[in-house]
Amino acid sequence: MRFIWEHNGDDTLLYSEECIGAFTRGANLDEAIEKIPDEISSYLNWRKEPALENITVEIIQEKNSNLEIKDADSDIIFDTETGPLTKEEYLQLKETVLQSALDFYNLYLSVPDKKESCLPKRNTFYGSVPRTAQEMYEHTKNVNSYYFGEIGIDADNEGTIYECRKRGFELLEKTEGFLDNPVFEGSYGEMWSLRKMMRRFLWHDRIHAKAMYRMAVETFGRDCVENVFGF
Repeated sequence: MRFIWEHNGDDTLLYSEECIGAFTRGANLDEAIEKIPDEISSYLNWRKEPALENITVEIIQEKNSNLEIKDADSDIIFDTETGPLTKEEYLQLKETVLQSALDFYNLYLSVPDKKESCLPKRNTFYGSVPRTAQEMYEHTKNVNSYYFGEIGIDADNEGTIYECRKRGFELLEKTEGFLDNPVFEGSYGEMWSLRKMMRRFLWHDRIHAKAMYRMAVETFGRDCVENVFGF
């Protein structure tokens, strides 16, 4: 499988090119590679696709970043995220991104107490790490206007994570030439495209879905929360 490697020194993020949104983190490249089989298995289980065995890692792009990679800070745009989309590719990616939002919402709803958490407080580059299911949900939902805004779409964060994301796509589809997938210079000089935005939604959902599921299991017990993403 092909992967993109973003790192700050040894601190590593590996992104799958084929399983869009799947990723691993590690204190170094070897540690991130070791996590790939479990991550791909989980992702394919979520997508209800056949499992893979004996995965070989091919790194097709590398970026040495000065961002806090260990906290999942990222500004990379993949070489494969530029160039026009076919309508079929767009609709397939859109369906996956909306399914992710719906599954994230259902995971959140399954947590017995949305304001309870056993996790200690921790700070990162963007402030306090969300600890409770409610904090994780609000944080994940509220990137909607930011992500769509980076490609010129004036979206909002109103309603559920699924509802506001779906409205964002409806606004996007009213924009002439959106399938041309132009590259935009967004906040802080970061480059964005429609493909990147959809990958970022899937990636960001996965980061916080993992955190929410693991927190809920540790706080309430494995049988007290629905494992929607198959972690």
